[in-house]
Amino acid sequence: MALTFDDGPNPDYTPQVLAILREYHVTATFCVVGQNAEAYPWLIQQIVAEGHTLCNHSWDHDMALGSRSPARIHSDLLRTNTAIQAAVPDAPIAWYRQPGGQWTRSVMAVAENLGMASLHWTVDPSDWRTPGADRITTRVLHDVQPGSIVLLHDAGGSRQGTVDALRRVLPDLTSRFHVNALPSAN
Repeated sequence: MALTFDDGPNPDYTPQVLAILREYHVTATFCVVGQNAEAYPWLIQQIVAEGHTLCNHSWDHDMALGSRSPARIHSDLLRTNTAIQAAVPDAPIAWYRQPGGQWTRSVMAVAENLGMASLHWTVDPSDWRTPGADRITTRVLHDVQPGSIVLLHDAGGSRQGTVDALRRVLPDLTSRFHVNALPSAN
């Protein structure tokens, strides 16, 4: 099973997430927003240095990006890749996740053309709604199964509930599953 973290990096929450993952010897996939990659390149470098996989999550989390022209989608995804590669020039960006899961054929085709596979999720505890650590923990542990891709967030608002839930779920998940980042190459 795989853990994914969206919308970062964020200087308040990403370091906490990385520390917990390190404590449990778990790697994850970070779906980063281009603006944040540009603003916090040292966090992108730390993510890669600690063995995690990178995923393009658009320049500014435009939920309607998939309905834009192919040229605009291409520009957005390329701009995000450029910001990521400015921090980590040799790191592969094998994945693209559409904000809000608002997938269209156009956005999937552009991502594929840029060498990225589309990445969705199978478990969404809706941590972006900030329901608190108890609800996030319960939802993840109830819904996860072999092969699950769990959607969590390390930015985009207060993520302390997610951080606290991560500390609670990892002992259980690592005892039942092999928890690893998605491959860095398709």
